[in-house]
Amino acid sequence: MGRFSPQTPISCASRRRLARWLVGSPIREIERDLILETLVNTDGNRTASARLLGVSVRTLRNKITEYAAEGVDVPRHETRGPI
Repeated sequence: MGRFSPQTPISCASRRRLARWLVGSPIREIERDLILETLVNTDGNRTASARLLGVSVRTLRNKITEYAAEGVDVPRHETRGPI
């Protein structure tokens, strides 16, 4: 799980630039993309993704089920071999 840092700081100015770029995008799509990218960065670890997103694991699993039913390719958990 070394690909992400839960406390990576982002400046207020950067966050505002990102928000301006996203204006006009449906929140549902932004949420889906954020969830999927978080899953990719945690190698599909639902617990770590939920923690980073600030939602419960149950909420995340419900979203994943919803996306899968819509035909969206959801990253699976990648188990690592012996250390």
